[in-house]
Amino acid sequence: MKPSSHPNILVVKRLEIICTYELSINAFDYNCHVDLIKLLRQEGKLHRLRKARQKMSELFPLTEEIWLDWLKDEIRLTEDESDREKVYELFERAVKDYMCPEIWLEYVQYSIGGMGAQGGIERVRSIFERALTAVGLHMTKGASIWEAYREFEIVILSTLVSEPPKLAEYQAYIDFEMKEGDPARVQIIFERALAENCLVPDLWIKYTMYLDRQLKIKDLVLSAHERAVRNCPWTMGLWKSYLLALERHGADHQTVTDVFEKALNAGFIQAADYVEIWQSNLDYLRRRVDFKWSRELDELRAAFARSLDYLKEDVKERFSESGDLSCIIMQIWARIEALHCKNMQKARELWDSIMTKGNAKYANMWLEYYNLERSYGDAVHCRKALHRAVQCTSDYPEHVCDVLLNFERVEGSLEDWDAAVQKTETKLNRVNEQRVAEKEAVLARQEEEKAEHRRKAKADKKAQKKSQKTDRAGDKRKAEDEYEEEWGEDEELPSKRLRGEEDFGSTAKEEHMETESGLFSRRAPPPRKTEPPGFRKNQQGLSEAPRQPQDISKEQRKDEECVFVSNLPFNLEDPEGKMRTLFQGCGTVQQVRPIFTAKGVFKGYCYVQFEDRLAVSEALKLDRQEVDGRPMFVSPCVDKNKNPDFKVFKYKTAMEKHKIFISGLPYSCTKETLEDLCKQHGTVKTIRLVTNRSGKPKGLAYVEYENEAQASQAVLKMDGTMLENFTISVAISNPPSRKMEDKAAPSRILGAAMLRQPQGARGKGRTQISLLPRSLYRQSAPDAKAENGTVSAPHATVTDGSLSNEDFAKMLLKK
Repeated sequence: MKPSSHPNILVVKRLEIICTYELSINAFDYNCHVDLIKLLRQEGKLHRLRKARQKMSELFPLTEEIWLDWLKDEIRLTEDESDREKVYELFERAVKDYMCPEIWLEYVQYSIGGMGAQGGIERVRSIFERALTAVGLHMTKGASIWEAYREFEIVILSTLVSEPPKLAEYQAYIDFEMKEGDPARVQIIFERALAENCLVPDLWIKYTMYLDRQLKIKDLVLSAHERAVRNCPWTMGLWKSYLLALERHGADHQTVTDVFEKALNAGFIQAADYVEIWQSNLDYLRRRVDFKWSRELDELRAAFARSLDYLKEDVKERFSESGDLSCIIMQIWARIEALHCKNMQKARELWDSIMTKGNAKYANMWLEYYNLERSYGDAVHCRKALHRAVQCTSDYPEHVCDVLLNFERVEGSLEDWDAAVQKTETKLNRVNEQRVAEKEAVLARQEEEKAEHRRKAKADKKAQKKSQKTDRAGDKRKAEDEYEEEWGEDEELPSKRLRGEEDFGSTAKEEHMETESGLFSRRAPPPRKTEPPGFRKNQQGLSEAPRQPQDISKEQRKDEECVFVSNLPFNLEDPEGKMRTLFQGCGTVQQVRPIFTAKGVFKGYCYVQFEDRLAVSEALKLDRQEVDGRPMFVSPCVDKNKNPDFKVFKYKTAMEKHKIFISGLPYSCTKETLEDLCKQHGTVKTIRLVTNRSGKPKGLAYVEYENEAQASQAVLKMDGTMLENFTISVAISNPPSRKMEDKAAPSRILGAAMLRQPQGARGKGRTQISLLPRSLYRQSAPDAKAENGTVSAPHATVTDGSLSNEDFAKMLLKK
């Protein structure tokens, strides 16, 4: 140590001893505390200095200068996180003595150094917020706190994104601030985000929802809602929130009405949006109503009526649908009339209208109506509603049946119970039949697909074999293939089409069956080994020769120039001349070929051959034209072997919602009478009275309406009514499914005939007595082979070989 320094050190030590002594005598000597702290700091004895400062702070509040010196000394000594926590505690003591901007500024700057720790950024912001609260308004030094806070946030933002913030970054920032829960900060970040993303509806929805639930300041909330609908007017949710906010903050009725009218003209993107905005307005009007006074109630009813008209006309014109398929608005109106106005008559009228709009098939709609009647109506109307539900429901019929039976257990008499049981059993039986038919239809389609797959595989294999045929055996197989093609063509009707009505279906079914058993009833096809190609065709020509002297051969006939005409009356006189006269306006008729049974009875269908294929398109326009009281079916003539994908006649079992089926009609009922009755419930497109093969009425009819709603209205209004002392039944057209044997009728009939007479005759006479002598029979082998898919039982067969009349006589004389 330098000699010159010795006097200074000695002086300092001497003064330190004096101050310590004086403080031992008087601990409240303020100046002595200050002098001792200065001497110790100058000497560098930090341990003793810390104790002196601690003792003085316990007795007196320290000045800004003393605190800053103490804090800076402690900051220099900070080495780990535990030391930092001690400094934080010291800062907390310092800011409590005086309002010192410099200490707060030092505090926030020191906290910034620790923002890398867990929760560091949140701690910095918390300290900044406290500093602003404490000294932010200081005239000379408060600005430094604000400036430091701003620079801190800029640095934080620059570390998050290197580019201007995008929507995703703003969303993350907003979520973070909302977790912190400071409304002012949340609002600022929302406003910043919306300034750059003003056309994002979700951002506006999130902002307005936050304002509605957190700030709840009228001017701020309503201003945000107004800006939202101006920026994104196509978003229905923003308009809906705006209307609720106006009502919530007590806006006058005219203001709410004006905003609603603007919403209707905003141009929403879907029909359901208009339904929801109308619901919001109707809810608002309902909350205004004092049901003891009529003025607001009249306004509410007028609004309901206007909403229905608006959805029916304006919305449906734009979107081709009203948007309110379940009629929610009408349901709400009906509940209000029943609950508040005690007007069940009006409620029932509304529910009748709901059901006629295509909702009568849904069980939940009927149960909703039943619950309304149960709560505010009477047992009579409850029973009526449930009976109608059982009749009309198609989605969950078992459920409504159970509800009806349970209702009668509680409310009904024995007669009511019996009627309910009969009603439900009839309904459920029909439903079960329909389900079985649908299941069979699915299985039939699967079988068709398998058969189609096998047919294609067989065709591919046949084509491959034909390309490799070079020898005599190949020529023989080719001839047999040609025979199979002719057999298939003769066996299938060329072009029967989808019709869907019950009586038309049965007629077509009978025609198809007769094609199998009638045209070839005189002789069955001999075994294929002995039958030359074309033999079956010649046999058909023999049976039809008296009626078709101008028959055109298969090679000459062109299907594209021919049409198939069916559903003609069986007693039609001169069908050939009749068809020529009918189709001569379509083009030059080359030939009309009516089809007759073996006994010469007309079978109700024919082929019309034109010279020009252009005449076919004109002929098809005559489809459904009436001939002797029956609609004539005109179809293209298609060879199924050449066109395997062409669909032959099938029975349509799907429900036709725009068509109704009427049964129980008097036989004297005319089409004009029925039309006058049905047009009261909608626009009638067609009416068809069902007749039998002789043209006599069956008491059944099909009526086609313009749309599904009109058909539903007709069912509800006409079912169970009287016509000429007859009670008629009306239902939506839903033809029962045909059994699978209908589709397989030709093959089954052929198989049955072969089973009874394996020798080849296609069915016996009606007496079922064989007219052949016993001498012509011999016993077949016990192990008979399958024929046409059916295993024959051992019984007599006709001997092979042809017999002359002389041989036949000799056999008879032997007996």
